[in-house]
Amino acid sequence: MQLFYSPNISIKDEHFAFDKDESRHISKVLRKQPGDVLHITNGKGYLFLTELIVANPKHCEVSIKSYELKQKRPFSLHVAIAPTKMNDRYEWFLEKATEIGIEDITPIICDHSERKTIKAERYEKILQAAMKQSLSCFLPKLHPVQSFSDFMQDSFEGQKFIAHCEDTKKIPLKSVAKPQQDCVILIGPEGDFSVKEIETAIKHNFIPVTLGDTRLRTETAGIVACHTIALIN
Repeated sequence: MQLFYSPNISIKDEHFAFDKDESRHISKVLRKQPGDVLHITNGKGYLFLTELIVANPKHCEVSIKSYELKQKRPFSLHVAIAPTKMNDRYEWFLEKATEIGIEDITPIICDHSERKTIKAERYEKILQAAMKQSLSCFLPKLHPVQSFSDFMQDSFEGQKFIAHCEDTKKIPLKSVAKPQQDCVILIGPEGDFSVKEIETAIKHNFIPVTLGDTRLRTETAGIVACHTIALIN
């Protein structure tokens, strides 16, 4: 099955028209013809079964035959992770986290952050492509970039963890995380969280955790955290 994405398709629609870029991809690259079946998601859990009725590089249109609402996971995972110095490493994290399963991503700027800007539009496209590739009907939400201190002011439901490399008491994430509960995990930059940030997080009831015996790159730590939560559930 090949999955297409549009946030604008609705269960109230009988027909739906793709934009120019997607129309060209469907007709020129994929060479789809009228009568072909296309599966479309709006990224909010709905999967639409459609039939292509107009195949034109400037205008592709489908007739909606049926739709279904996929069941959400019984928990949500929110990873707040610092942008990496090399942007492609962060993009790799976004792609793989989407494939594994994640609901929310917040880029956080920390005391030791070397990169303090993100490419939000490009990141959104990466998330969309990964969602389609993995045949998921849920698009992760990419939140605006925040400072660590601002993120600490937000309120969160469920479990809260901070993964860091300081030589202090930490619990393995796999031992402390509980199944079917919402979860927020903080992942720091290449230089790790500062001592002050770790202390601040603990004051806000974040539990210090370890992701293993070796020191991990930021993007690797993010993936290990996602995979650990997925396995627990």
